[in-house]
Amino acid sequence: MSTEYTADSIRVLKGLEGVRLRPAMYVQGGTGIDGYHQLLSEIIDNAIDEALAGYARTIEVVLLEDGSAAVSDDGRGIPVGVMRDGGRPAIEVIFTELHAGGKFDSAAYKVSGGLHGVGSSVVNALSTFLEADVYQNGRHYRIRFDQGAVTFPVQDIGPAPAGQKGSTVTFHPDPAVFKEVDAFDYARVRRRLRDLAFLTGGVRIVLEDRRQKELRREVFHEEGGAAAFAAYLARDEKRLYDEPLRIQQEVEVERDGKREVIDVEVGLLHTTGYQPTILTYANMITNRDGGSHLTGFKTAFTRVLNNYARNKNLLKKGDPVPDGNDYLEGICCVVSVKLGDPQFESQAKVRLLNQEAGTAVQQVVGERLAELLEEQPKVGKAIVEKAGNAARAREAARKARDLVRRANPLENDELPGKLADCQSQDPSVSELYIVEGDSAGGSAKQGRERRFQAILPLRGKILNVEKANLGKILKNAEVRAMIAAIGGGIEGSGEDVHFNADEVRYHRIIIMTDADVDGSHIRTLLLTFFYRYMRPLIDRGYLYIAQPPLYGVRTARQKELTYLFDEAALQEVVKRSRDRKLEIQRFKGLGEMNPEQLWETTMNPETRVLQRVTIDDVLEASETIEMAMGTEVPPRRTFIEDHGHLAVLDV
Repeated sequence: MSTEYTADSIRVLKGLEGVRLRPAMYVQGGTGIDGYHQLLSEIIDNAIDEALAGYARTIEVVLLEDGSAAVSDDGRGIPVGVMRDGGRPAIEVIFTELHAGGKFDSAAYKVSGGLHGVGSSVVNALSTFLEADVYQNGRHYRIRFDQGAVTFPVQDIGPAPAGQKGSTVTFHPDPAVFKEVDAFDYARVRRRLRDLAFLTGGVRIVLEDRRQKELRREVFHEEGGAAAFAAYLARDEKRLYDEPLRIQQEVEVERDGKREVIDVEVGLLHTTGYQPTILTYANMITNRDGGSHLTGFKTAFTRVLNNYARNKNLLKKGDPVPDGNDYLEGICCVVSVKLGDPQFESQAKVRLLNQEAGTAVQQVVGERLAELLEEQPKVGKAIVEKAGNAARAREAARKARDLVRRANPLENDELPGKLADCQSQDPSVSELYIVEGDSAGGSAKQGRERRFQAILPLRGKILNVEKANLGKILKNAEVRAMIAAIGGGIEGSGEDVHFNADEVRYHRIIIMTDADVDGSHIRTLLLTFFYRYMRPLIDRGYLYIAQPPLYGVRTARQKELTYLFDEAALQEVVKRSRDRKLEIQRFKGLGEMNPEQLWETTMNPETRVLQRVTIDDVLEASETIEMAMGTEVPPRRTFIEDHGHLAVLDV
């Protein structure tokens, strides 16, 4: 192979080649599940832009049987005419050229989420096919692409159905690009559309799933805006006051010597809980990491409440003064801005960068919140009293810093006694199994590879951190054991309570619970704890969930058990079995497995199945979070009557 570096070594990628070669540059989440769904979000956002411009009132998203998705709107329709510059149909350019679109100035869209003219062409490049149907002036136009290339040039294929207008884009993500994902997740899509319904105020959004035998169809149509959204976020919590506070106002700001109008909308409602939920949007685009509008809100919110507390003499003498985090404790809040030229961090738009947006939010919240508190003194008093309690709890938590900030996390003299540590002191190869129960912990300790696998058994269910403040959490023995074993501390209020992921003692932390309802509940409580107080573990990919088998099956001709991980697999084995009898062992708990079985099925790096935990794994399963907050969960259906751990089933 030649090692010379010459002019011939330089390659120029044409068209959409670069997108297919380096998809992670253009799609949030790369080729994983996040990137897969980002394709759908890009097309949905285009339809939302038509609604924001005032031309579309209905948007439909359909998940089709073949794995594709279709997004329709009743707006103006994608332009199909030939462009003067280049002589090609506009719709073809939109889907085949990067940085081509109608959102680079305010002529076609005063407010939009699309900025770079990249979304549609990226979706096209990363799909096996994309088909666009446009209904304009009573005619129906169609164009089709395969892997980004035109295979059916735009054509007028006949009259449009009576009254129909707008666009329908149908596409199928390419399995050659997204090798680990093969279907859209209904819950994730539903959540995005639900959010948009609150934020678009009156736009009708329809979601259909045609992949099952029975059609699933939901319609989202909300009028209450950000305030109604905040109330929805607080639906399962006890409210601190009855109705959400709504702040909405257009404000003029200056940018680059020009005056610009920014629409600011904020809805907020405090609950009696402890964790804040704050969602931020710019032009209906979710800004996962916040940005200038979030900073503006927090600054004004803290200043107004501090002034209110001081002027009304609501703080007790000698008590710590609440800080911004104290006032945000238990809040459900939605901050939404609409502006003409938003600037985001990356194509994924995770953070809003416009400083004028922060100025606008700070001004509007500062003025309107002060007025609302004067009009509703009971609300102001309730917020300040809750913040005062939070400040006192923060002081108590600060005193626990010796526990959560260890000088040297690899020194074992502070480790909990129940921890069976590994021999390795290299975090990159060390694993910690957090195991449900002492019995399972005993089997795991005997079956493990002690060179790099550590075992920490937990007794029962840990404290529900959604219903406790930090001071109470740090008094819980099981939580303290995890904090001490993992190292790095925890996230919390104040400079003395923080998490340092570089001090974590294990780069694989594996939750191993029973494959039953109780095990699922314990796993959820642990996930909630890690999400709230050790989130960098999830961000860095250190947190995993073990997948223990639910059944062991043996035929009369087998000596060894075949392990099955769910009921569907068992039914398939039963269906295919030619033996008259099957010996089926149902593992009610990990403690029923001997050390060899536990190693073979769940702990052996060569054969085990681990699920890496992502933020969406925690956020999307709303039923899981609700379970962590005390909601009853239906019991797991069992295929065999559970009269004992061993059953013989006649086939």
